[in-house]
Amino acid sequence: MTAPTTDPNTTTASGTLFEVTEPFVLASGETLDRCQIAYTTYGTLNADKSNAILVCHALTGDQHMIGTHPVTGKGGWWETLAGPGKPLDTNRYFLICANVLGGCMGSTGPSSPDPKTGEIYGLSFPLVTIADMVDAQAKLIDHLGIDTLLSVVGGSMGGMQVLQWAARYPQRVTSAIPIATAAKHSSQNIAFHEVGRQAVMADPDWHGGKYAQQGTRPTKGLAVARMGAHITYMSDEALQGKFGRSLQDRSNISFGFDADFQIESYLRHQGMTFVDRFDANSYLYVTRAMDYFDLAADHDGVLANAFSGATTRFCVISFTSDWLFPTSESRAIVHALNATTAKVSFVEIESSRGHDAFLLDEPELFATVHAFLSSVADREGIPS
Repeated sequence: MTAPTTDPNTTTASGTLFEVTEPFVLASGETLDRCQIAYTTYGTLNADKSNAILVCHALTGDQHMIGTHPVTGKGGWWETLAGPGKPLDTNRYFLICANVLGGCMGSTGPSSPDPKTGEIYGLSFPLVTIADMVDAQAKLIDHLGIDTLLSVVGGSMGGMQVLQWAARYPQRVTSAIPIATAAKHSSQNIAFHEVGRQAVMADPDWHGGKYAQQGTRPTKGLAVARMGAHITYMSDEALQGKFGRSLQDRSNISFGFDADFQIESYLRHQGMTFVDRFDANSYLYVTRAMDYFDLAADHDGVLANAFSGATTRFCVISFTSDWLFPTSESRAIVHALNATTAKVSFVEIESSRGHDAFLLDEPELFATVHAFLSSVADREGIPS
C-alpha cells in the first residue's frame, strides 16, 4: 500500500484535513459524496512505517491530544499519557489522532456545509456509527501509506473504536488497548445520553437543529447536557472528597437558587466552558453513535465471534470506581477474547476517580500502558 501521488491534505488550525473524495457509504445505507477528516500527528514515522499508533478520542475529545488546544488554549486531553518519554512515547512512536466523523473540530459533521446545497447540514446530516468512524479512520491510515498499526489505543468512546478496529480490521492491528469501555452501550448509559439530548432539543435556540441559519446557539441546553454527563464521569467518592457540602464564596446558604455549593459552581463552569468548544448537533450525533454500538449484534449476537481468528494482542484496562463503564463490561470483553484463545492481558486499576481516571494522573495506568506497548514494540523490532 502506498500513499497517493496527489496530496489531499490541507493544514488548518484544526490540524491537517484529509479529503475523502470518493463516496463514503455509511452503516445506515446513506452516502456522503465527500467528507473530510481532521487529524494531528506526533513523533516521526519510521522508514518501514511500523511504529504508528492510532489514538481514538472519547465523546467530547478531539484530535488535539498534546499541545495547546486552538480553541481553549489549554493543554491536550491526553498529555498525562502521551509525549516524549511518556507511555505513548513520541520519541519512539508515531501517534495519529483524528477527530471522529460527526465531530465538530474539522471533520465532517452536522456543523459542516452540505456540498450539494452550501447550507449547514444540521439534522439533514446522516446518522453515523462507531463503525463509520473507524472506516473513515481506515481511509486516513490508507492515505498515510500505513499497512499495519502497531497499536490502537483509546478510552470510553475511544475504547469502542479500538474494539471496532480489532474486529473490523484484525490484520491491520498488531495490538489494541481498550480502556474504560464496553462492547455495547448499556441501557443506563443510553438513558443518560437521552436526558442530555432532550436538554439540547428543549433549548428554544436549538430551532429544530437549524440554529446556524437562525444565528443562534443552544448554549443553555448543551451546558445542562454537559453538566449531567460530567456527573457520570466522576465517582461518589471523588465528588465527596473534592467538594463535599462546601459552600461557594459564602459562609451561609442563600435560601435561593444561586450556586450555594461548590459542586454547583463547578458543574456550571463545566457546562459553560464546554459550549465554547463543542457543537450542539454534534453532541446529539456522537452520543447516538455510542448508543447504537453493540459489537456482538453484528456477529450473530456472540461477542467472541467478533474476534474470531484475531492475531491482535490485547490489553484491557478498567477502573474500580468507574460506574459508567464498570469492570464487569471489561471482563465480558476479556471472556470473549479468551473464548477465541486471543492473546489478552487484563488490568483492573484501583482508583477512586471514576470513569475520568483514564484521563488523569494514574501511575498504574501509565505503568501498564508503558509495559504493554514496550513489549509489543520490542517484539516488532522497533528501537527504544
